[in-house]
Amino acid sequence: MVKADPRLILKTGYMVVPENRRKPAGRKVKIPFLFVRKPDQDPRKNITLYTTGGPGYSTTLNIDSISYNSGFLAYGGFIAFDQRGTKRAKPCLDCIEVASAIKRSYREGKNKDSLVLSAVKQCRERFVRQGVDLSAYNTIESAEDMNDLRLALNIDSLNLVGISYSGGLMLTMARNHPEGVRTLILNSPLPGYVNFEEHALFNINEALEQVFHNCETDSTDAKYKNLRSRFRQYFTSVTGKKFSVSYKEKDSNKSINIIYTKNELLDAVTSRLNFRQVKTVAGVITDIIDGCQDKYVREVLDGYFTGDANVSLGMRYSVYCSEQIGYANLQLQKHQDQILPLLAGYQFNNVTHPICNCWQVKPESEIAKQPVYSAAPALISAGDIDPDCRPFYNRLIKRYMPNSQLLIIHNRGHAPGFTVDGTDYVKLFLANPYRQLVSQSTNLIIE
Repeated sequence: MVKADPRLILKTGYMVVPENRRKPAGRKVKIPFLFVRKPDQDPRKNITLYTTGGPGYSTTLNIDSISYNSGFLAYGGFIAFDQRGTKRAKPCLDCIEVASAIKRSYREGKNKDSLVLSAVKQCRERFVRQGVDLSAYNTIESAEDMNDLRLALNIDSLNLVGISYSGGLMLTMARNHPEGVRTLILNSPLPGYVNFEEHALFNINEALEQVFHNCETDSTDAKYKNLRSRFRQYFTSVTGKKFSVSYKEKDSNKSINIIYTKNELLDAVTSRLNFRQVKTVAGVITDIIDGCQDKYVREVLDGYFTGDANVSLGMRYSVYCSEQIGYANLQLQKHQDQILPLLAGYQFNNVTHPICNCWQVKPESEIAKQPVYSAAPALISAGDIDPDCRPFYNRLIKRYMPNSQLLIIHNRGHAPGFTVDGTDYVKLFLANPYRQLVSQSTNLIIE
């Protein structure tokens, strides 16, 4: 239940649409949304719609209250819209079997991949028995859901706000329904027309290169000057090796011996490539190389054992398998291991080719893999230490959108936002979406 300032006008409900629009008389899905505005705001104009990234995460689940001066209400009305298949949608494509399989693999020292595949099969079979069309949960259908909501609410056009995966969703909306788009505000967007799997290790390597460059140019500590070569040598040398750590689950008095690999060590490093923790990365890498790695591994294990209650893995599988892995070249993906032996074998994603072979969804239409050409004004934000959606992707989006502007923010990772050293660039952008922005900070380049 969302609590809103009583001065606000709040509308909540479900958007009911066909699960598969090619079968309009078939199953229906219910997708939650909330629409809030101030009494003096026009309900048809200057409306911002936000949906979160993932894919697989719920948008409304994290909104429990709305104040009179909340976020995008400064610019007009605000819609929070969930994607089909996520936590509050009906059906919710949750795969609780997978989290249990991962925990079991660590507790019992069994092969994680095989246990996860078995869990994925169980999850898929459950949904198939329920009559769910798993191939209907994709970006093109979600874009249609958003446009149907716009029409149902009688809104002229939307300011679309996307983050990571949902940045690509907003681009899809701009391609398929340009009449419904006023502006796009994209926070480290992943364009659906790139093959992420073929770039993922290069993305991580580029982000780490920025950290190493920072150490060489900014650090006064001599022990970080040769961090790049030490990192490469160590992580190349531990490829295929196994380690062990004593671990105690939360609320348990019993410690268990857990086997881990380079994957967990790299998780400990890449998870810190963000604004709050980037300054700790050099120290963490040094500790790991020096053998002081237990506390970092335990942090990673805490994440696995606690789980992510906000993600619906089945929805993630449907989108990712049909749009990314369905088009990815496995040989090109493997070439990354050869060129970057320090990252070879790293499981950078919880969706894999074997999982998609089990999930068995149809590849999305080829239009999904074509660049989005759009004249809509767009504000794009990129972090130079983002290990996932590199500025390379953001520049690619900008290439086909002549009225777009790109913020590249120093020392920020995934989802860097739009406020830099006190300046709110969203506010400046929405005041005049076609006006060229000017950087007010040495930590920001605007292209």
